[in-house]
Amino acid sequence: MLAQLTLDDADARAATDAIREELVRRGRTAVVAVVDAHGEVLSLLRISGAPLSSMTIAVNKAFTAARLRRPSGVVGRRSRDPEKGFDITYYGDQRYVGWGGGLPLERDGHVVGAVAVSGLTEAEDEELANVGVAAIIARGRAA
Repeated sequence: MLAQLTLDDADARAATDAIREELVRRGRTAVVAVVDAHGEVLSLLRISGAPLSSMTIAVNKAFTAARLRRPSGVVGRRSRDPEKGFDITYYGDQRYVGWGGGLPLERDGHVVGAVAVSGLTEAEDEELANVGVAAIIARGRAA
C-alpha cells in the first residue's frame, strides 16, 4: 500500500490566516486557496471586495501547482516560450492555468499540497502565497 503525505485542514487554516493578516495589514483584498496533494480544496477564503472571478482562478492556480508540482507561473512561462511553448490544454483539464500565484509545498521530495492567491498582480499574488507557504513550513509540515 502506498501512503501519500498531504496537507490537512490545520495547515490550510495556518496558511489562510497568515495571508489574511498580511492582506489586512496592506489594506488589500484577494482570494486565498489551499489544496491537498491531489489539488482538491482544503480552504477557500474570499476577502470582502475581492473579485468573484478570483475564486475560480485561485483554486485553479493551487490545483495547477499541486498537480504539476511546480509554481503555476512557471507553467505559464513555459507554455508561452516562443521556441518550446505549448497549448496549456495539452494537460487535458481546463483547471490548469498559467498565471503566477500558485505555489506547491514539498515534504521529503513529494508535493503535499499548494497555496494560491488571486486578485492582485501576479507578483503580489505569488508574494502572498509565499506567506502561506511559510506559515505551513513553520508548523513543520513541509519544506
